[in-house]
Amino acid sequence: MDILFIVGGVLVGGSIGFAIAKYLEKNHASSVLQNANNEAKTLIRDAKTEGESIKKEKILQAKEKFIELKAEHEQVILARDKKMAEAEKRTRDKESQISNELSKAKKAAEESEKIIKDYEVKLEHIEKKQEEVERLHRTQVEQLEIISGLTAEEAKNQIIESLRTEAKADAMSYIQDTIEEAKLTAQQEAKKIIINTIQRVGTEEAVENCVSVFNIESDDVKGRIIGREGRNIRAIEAATGVEIIVDDTPEAIILSCFDPVRREIARLSLHRLVTDGRIHPARIEEVVAKTTKQIEEEIIEIGKRTVIDLGIHGLHPELIKIVGRMKYRSSYGQNLLQHSREVAKLCGLMAAELGLNVKLAKRAGLLHDIGKVPETESELPHAILGMQWAEKFGEKPEVCNAIGAHHDEIEMTTLIAPIIQVCDAISGARPGARRQVLDSYIQRLKDLEGIANEFGGVKNSYAIQAGRELRVIVESEKVSDEMAATLSFDISQKIQTEMTYPGQVKITVIRETRAINIAK
Repeated sequence: MDILFIVGGVLVGGSIGFAIAKYLEKNHASSVLQNANNEAKTLIRDAKTEGESIKKEKILQAKEKFIELKAEHEQVILARDKKMAEAEKRTRDKESQISNELSKAKKAAEESEKIIKDYEVKLEHIEKKQEEVERLHRTQVEQLEIISGLTAEEAKNQIIESLRTEAKADAMSYIQDTIEEAKLTAQQEAKKIIINTIQRVGTEEAVENCVSVFNIESDDVKGRIIGREGRNIRAIEAATGVEIIVDDTPEAIILSCFDPVRREIARLSLHRLVTDGRIHPARIEEVVAKTTKQIEEEIIEIGKRTVIDLGIHGLHPELIKIVGRMKYRSSYGQNLLQHSREVAKLCGLMAAELGLNVKLAKRAGLLHDIGKVPETESELPHAILGMQWAEKFGEKPEVCNAIGAHHDEIEMTTLIAPIIQVCDAISGARPGARRQVLDSYIQRLKDLEGIANEFGGVKNSYAIQAGRELRVIVESEKVSDEMAATLSFDISQKIQTEMTYPGQVKITVIRETRAINIAK
């Protein structure tokens, strides 16, 4: 029974607790709902207030924008009205100007018409006068015909024939006198031009030789140049192709070579070596290479100075280099650059006397012997070769023709060509200007080197001892020791067959093997 009371009490208590919880929950929900309604009403009220404020603000902005657009529109309208007013003013001014011009044109037309009428009246009067003059002329002619017994045509023919015979005789006499006077004057003027030209050009006559003297401070330097067992002097001769003669001459060493360029390279190289004090084969080769490069630069500088001195512009760089090389070339013993400069000056003076283009004449005079500069022999005459070079490097046809025709290889087509020929003869034909023997000697040495260079494996060849010795440097990879002896024999046989020379020619074939490594 106690258990039943307890269970019943629990059930009643639970029911009462559930009823109380439901009641409390209902009251809380009503309170929350009431609060939500109040907040919603507040939000709606605030939204309406804010909407009214935004509406008023937007209306104010729209009014301001309208006023601004209206002002801009009024300004545009005012500007357009101003432009229209200006255009109307210009139109009125133009109409007024046109009206004035029309008035002037009308007035000018009236004056012209009046002048034309006056001319017509004068022309009619002149025609009447002309008719009267012709009538009087016919009357006089008829009277003369009656008096002379000849018609006017017959009298005119007789007068013409008489005048023709007399005029022919006078003309023949005049022509003969003019021809004689022209011949005499031409000879005198030609002599005068040539003499004046020669007198106005003064050139030093210095004939290049085949030997240079290298001065030293003391004879002790000779031993250093020769080196141990002559290795230094052999290295210098092999590198430059110049024969070094060390004899009893005090404080002097002789450099012998027919090529002035080689001699100059050897001289400058020796000067550097002696000044520096380090003389050995490796240093010799280094100095010779640097000196060779320096000579090439000096050749270009000489060419530039020459064309500047003569007032020649726009010359191709290759032609400038060729002009510089002329300093180390000779023509029959006469320095080629000196000869070409002299010919250019003579041509300029003669062209000025004859009223021709002085610049073109100088240009052709300077370039007329460029065909003599190449070291290798050519089958073409030097004038034709020089003309081809000038054409290749863009010279004018007048200059090219003058170069090619100065020895009559081609026909002369310009007046400059005979001037070049004459000036070349003036420069080269004077006593002492050239020596035929030196040129033939140099040609013989060139032929010696050319024969050796024709063989395979030959690197360089140098004619020394005035052509009595030919040193041939071969490539060790292509020519063996046995082949070197055979090569020396073959070259000697070819020289005997193809050349004429005094005495004997010694052929020395030099083969050298080097092993070079670099320590890094």
